[in-house]
Amino acid sequence: MERKRIGALGEKIAADYLVKQGYIIRERNFRTREGEVDIVAEKDDFLVFVEVRTRTTSGFGTPEESVTPSKQERLIAVAQAYLQAHQDLPPFWRIDVVALELTREGEVSRIELIEDATS
Repeated sequence: MERKRIGALGEKIAADYLVKQGYIIRERNFRTREGEVDIVAEKDDFLVFVEVRTRTTSGFGTPEESVTPSKQERLIAVAQAYLQAHQDLPPFWRIDVVALELTREGEVSRIELIEDATS
């Protein structure tokens, strides 16, 4: 499966998973000059920026290991840009990561939600 399809499939699986966990999806693939965030959602009193990391092999490490300090900085910058550009938002915000591992056939072998992943 090609990289772009894997990413799109991972984002769809993650969005469905988040809805089942009680998240309300506001937006997907929010882009700004600072970068992109895969999913913007709400849960309780939080606006949640969700980075989805999908892997089909462990050759490059686990999905969560790919969220480097520089990636975390970019996610924070995107979150701040979103907060400045939108009104009527929940009082708090955080960045979550959905770590997703798929089989070669595209089936979920592991999914993990890491809340407040940049703190």
